[in-house]
Amino acid sequence: MIKSKIITLNLLTILTLNVNAQIMKYPVTEKETVNDEYFGEKVPAPYRWLEYDQSPKTKQWIKEQNELTFDYLSKIPYKNQLKDQLKKLWNYERVSAPIEEGDYTYYYKNDGLQPQSVLYRKLISGGKEEIFLDPNKFSKDGTTSLGGISFSKDGSLAAYQISEGGSDWRKVIVVNTKTKKQIGDTLTNVKFSDIAWKSNEGFYYSGYQKPKEGSQLSGKTEHHILYFHYIKESQSADRIIFGGEEIPRRYINAKVSEDQRYLIISAANSTSGNELYIQDLKNNNKIYPIVTGFSNSYDVITTDGDWLYILTNEQAPNNKLVKLNARQISKKRLPWQTVISESESVLYVSSAHKYLFAKYVVDVHSEVKQYTLEGKLLRTIELPGLGQATGFIGKVNQKEIYYSFTNYIYPSTIFKLNTESGESKLYKKPEINFNPEHFESKQIFYTSEDGTKIPMTITYKKGIKLDGKNPTILYGYGGFEISLLPSFSVATAVWLQNGGVYAVANLRGGGEYGRKWHDAGIKLKKKNVFNDFIAAGEYLISQNYTSSERLALSGGSNGGLLVGAVMTMRPNLAKVALPAVGVLDMLRYHTFTAGAGWAYDYGTAEDHKDMFTYLKSYSPVHNVKKGICYPATLTTTGDHDDRVVPSHSYKFTAELQEKQNCSNPVLIRIETRAGHGAGKPVELLIEETADKFAFTLYNFGIKDLK
Repeated sequence: MIKSKIITLNLLTILTLNVNAQIMKYPVTEKETVNDEYFGEKVPAPYRWLEYDQSPKTKQWIKEQNELTFDYLSKIPYKNQLKDQLKKLWNYERVSAPIEEGDYTYYYKNDGLQPQSVLYRKLISGGKEEIFLDPNKFSKDGTTSLGGISFSKDGSLAAYQISEGGSDWRKVIVVNTKTKKQIGDTLTNVKFSDIAWKSNEGFYYSGYQKPKEGSQLSGKTEHHILYFHYIKESQSADRIIFGGEEIPRRYINAKVSEDQRYLIISAANSTSGNELYIQDLKNNNKIYPIVTGFSNSYDVITTDGDWLYILTNEQAPNNKLVKLNARQISKKRLPWQTVISESESVLYVSSAHKYLFAKYVVDVHSEVKQYTLEGKLLRTIELPGLGQATGFIGKVNQKEIYYSFTNYIYPSTIFKLNTESGESKLYKKPEINFNPEHFESKQIFYTSEDGTKIPMTITYKKGIKLDGKNPTILYGYGGFEISLLPSFSVATAVWLQNGGVYAVANLRGGGEYGRKWHDAGIKLKKKNVFNDFIAAGEYLISQNYTSSERLALSGGSNGGLLVGAVMTMRPNLAKVALPAVGVLDMLRYHTFTAGAGWAYDYGTAEDHKDMFTYLKSYSPVHNVKKGICYPATLTTTGDHDDRVVPSHSYKFTAELQEKQNCSNPVLIRIETRAGHGAGKPVELLIEETADKFAFTLYNFGIKDLK
């Protein structure tokens, strides 16, 4: 049980020194005497008021913190130089892999510095390209973005989602694709939702009841609801199909088979493990369970008549593909028929033109194999090198499909694949002023504290001197079974061009080696992730890539937790810390928005005493101590982040500013009209990246750029 009591109120003015040994006066941060009680232990929470992110007092605190941060950053002599470099390199045409819908091929394109990418289309039969949707016209400041689009089976209708200010809450707009005119209502209160069309009559979507006024951004979202919306009716008439209080699930999504025969529903209470349900739309039968319980994960990849092809980790930690006949589904569980067996590498599957494409993660790189629906291996797709391949998706009648390939020094390039012959052809190569031949990207394996071998990719300019002086960013994530595969970014390219080293550690908790790798970094094993990251930093230092005085720790979201935990566990490991949109209060994360769904990875402070004690032992907000010199810290967040609420970052910054015991600055950069990161305009990305790089290099003691 948790008990909170506010006892007294006082003010604290925090003073410390900046890098130039001048007095840096931090904004006055009010402290409350608040105690939360867990299993008989009282835990102080002096900055509880910062959780009320929409209050005038918090908004004033944000204003004052930003004034201090941007004043500091503006005085770094080469900040604008970095910004110009980023802007120059970012200014190249970027095009997505095309998709075919109805009579058209659709694709996203950004001319270079447009705030948001524009959705274009061409007739499949040939013709000029035209703009279908331009998100840059959604809002004057470019902060309203396109959050996805779904087309009806014949392509005549489309439903697209928009996000305002980076929020996870979406609106859905339906248009006639021929006229581009809106049809019916603009749907609201949509969140964490796919759009699944049923013919042209309407579609399935998911949402929550909107939190009460005043807590729209941080209010807990509990019961997901699957609705059906008829396009000729108002949203108020939408039918509840599944979920809500009668079937309480935190995450519910639906897909309709390409032949429009079956509705498939996935339901989950956490980010790991889900149930599957099915409805025969042709016969309008009731919804039947395919599998219940949350011990394993299941994803219907495609259907072939009555056969469902399901990717699962049940009795297969690295995943396998099975099939099941939908007409035989009843309450009794039927045996699976294995189509693609589990292997030593993690398996993901997509489908196109009645073929299956097995996308394996082999030591953090992609390997793609093509199979028949019967599981017969046809070929291995030849890729340009070691890196990440995405795509390989298409309709049953689509003979030619597309995929993209990238790595840390290979800008994302699109290829067209003939599914019958297996021939790949270059479709679109970006024209960017970056020469991969000048750089090297290599994978090494280092040893973590408990002897586990961890892969890390280190990228740098050829000819680098291993003298311990190279400015280095170490990036990690380590959670939610998410794999960090190689990927090109302009930000990384600019860092490399300035002589920096960029290292990515593939920590436990991620998905690089399947479920066992993931489960080795969760709950009471979460510190394995932090130890893996610490060992990565120690490796870079021991091999003279860098030193503690030239090392920066970087990560976002769960990776923000990683940085926050490591910098409080080992404050002398790195000179700079860059926690972004981080989960930093591990005792209360589950009380905000969809945080309760992360409990599979973290556990909660309410589970049992051992779990509470473990969380408290590494929770960044609760482990900042007086008398310690912490790294120069630039925390970043968005004031509209309704996934990892910004109060995590606010409270952590307040603790650090109060207790920092050396001249390393502690600053927070709060982007207004921005959320967790998705849909952020290019200009804001450039500004934020330039600020991070400038802050990092300046605190490394680097006076100018070469």
